[in-house]
Amino acid sequence: MALTLRTDDELERALDVLAEDEGLSRQEIIRRAVLDRYERAGHARRVTDSTDRMIDRWGDVLDRLGSV
Repeated sequence: MALTLRTDDELERALDVLAEDEGLSRQEIIRRAVLDRYERAGHARRVTDSTDRMIDRWGDVLDRLGSV
């Protein structure tokens, strides 16, 4: 699948440096960055969901502990 990506000078420089330093193509640098961001967003969502469940289950206990 093809994708056109518009870049600016700052992104061009960053891609060039990263590709050179890591010995990867610019395409691979972008691919890894997007997948890393995707994984982090998923993790944050799972943590938030888990926190909400724990507050629903233990919120009253936490409130009592906080007022001691």
